[in-house]
Amino acid sequence: MKIRPFPVCPNFVRAAIVVAMLGLHGCMSGPQRGNQSFGPSAVQISENQRDIVWERAVAVLNNFHFMIARESKFEGIIETQYRAGSNLLEPWNRDSLGYANRLESTIQSIRRKVTINFQSSSTGLVTVSVRADKEIEDVPGLAANYAGGATFSDAQPLQRDLDQVVGQAGPSRWLPRGNDPALEAEILRQIQHAVIR
Repeated sequence: MKIRPFPVCPNFVRAAIVVAMLGLHGCMSGPQRGNQSFGPSAVQISENQRDIVWERAVAVLNNFHFMIARESKFEGIIETQYRAGSNLLEPWNRDSLGYANRLESTIQSIRRKVTINFQSSSTGLVTVSVRADKEIEDVPGLAANYAGGATFSDAQPLQRDLDQVVGQAGPSRWLPRGNDPALEAEILRQIQHAVIR
C-alpha cells in the first residue's frame, strides 16, 4: 500500500504566509519610530492670510470627517472631537494614513484628535501648527464575547431576575500613543493650498 502525501492548495499556503506575516508585523513593529520624515507640522503665513487659512483648515478637517469640538479665533485654536481610526475595510475614510496605521486600526481600537493652533508674532507672521493626538483603547478585564458569558454574568450565582449583561464590565480607558506625524503632515499640506493659490 502506497501512502500519498496530502495535497496542499497553493492558495492555502499563500493565505497562511500572509496571516503569519501580519502576526509578525504586529510583534516586530514595537513603539513608533520618531526618525521617519513626514514633513513639517508647522508653517508660517502672513497676517492678512489668516482668515483664508482658517477657513481652509476647517474645510480640511471636514474632508477628513473630523467634527469640530471647539473653534476660537480669539485664542487661535481649532480642536476636533475624537474620531475612531479607519481600518483596512474603510478605504473611503482617510484619517489612518499608510498601511501600518490602517492595520493597527483594524486590529486594535484607535482614536485621533486634531488641534490646529494659530499663533501671531510681532513681525506680522502667523505660525500655523497641527497636532494629531493618537490614543489606543484599554478594555479593563475580559469582555464577555461568548454566548453564555454575553447573556448572563458568570461572576455571580444565577439570580432569579436574570439581568442580561451586555458588553464589557466597566468603561474603557484610552491610553495616549503620542502624535500621528503622517496625518499632521497631510493636513498641513492640504491647508497650504489656500496659501499657494
